Amino acid sequence: MFNSLISYLDSIRERDPAPRSRWEILLYPGVWALFFHRIAHWLFGGRLFFLARLVNHMSRWITAIDIHPGATIGRNFFLDHGFTVIGETAHIGDNVTIYQCVTLGGTNPTNGVAGKRHPTLEDNVIIGSGAQIIGPITVGERARVGANAVVTDDVPEGATMIGLKARSTLVPAETWLREFIPYGTPCDEPCEPNSGDRAESLERQIAELRAEVEALKAERRGDQPHKMSGTNC
Repeated sequence: MFNSLISYLDSIRERDPAPRSRWEILLYPGVWALFFHRIAHWLFGGRLFFLARLVNHMSRWITAIDIHPGATIGRNFFLDHGFTVIGETAHIGDNVTIYQCVTLGGTNPTNGVAGKRHPTLEDNVIIGSGAQIIGPITVGERARVGANAVVTDDVPEGATMIGLKARSTLVPAETWLREFIPYGTPCDEPCEPNSGDRAESLERQIAELRAEVEALKAERRGDQPHKMSGTNC
């Protein structure tokens, strides 16, 4: 057990240049959050749900990190700083790094039956600060998610995801009218049915602008000889 702890602390030191010693790493909120989660997860597996939630509540109060007792977390998990939320059915592989203010959030089952509704992060994934990973999607091995990115689709192995997903759905409100949509994010996305038409329209506008620019250039080239002849007179 001691060797396992040393190996874990060294894995964090490899990813974070800030600590000067292993003792300093022991003060990290992410280390304590993982310690409490191991206890809560063991209680959760024994169906001692209230005690598991109690440990989770204490951990959240101490570390500002909320990891549901049902979440499954692999080896050498590094949570750098706090204010992160990890949902019940999230599955995190080995050597995963998550920075501050990240959400591994879930979707609401339309049939009311709870199931796999939170993300799966495979081995060696890195999640940047402020990223929102929503739904029962898979982030492939060695993938990277940039800061403040919003991800609601599967991420291929080794890919890097950046940017915001948010945009107008152009869907009537009654289509998505439900009592509750977790995180305000419908993940099935029957959105932007006319996106192809919009793309064609934008391409036409670009072509028209290019034509206007070329015409202005040609007009300027035609004026230059007249200006030069006027100067020589």
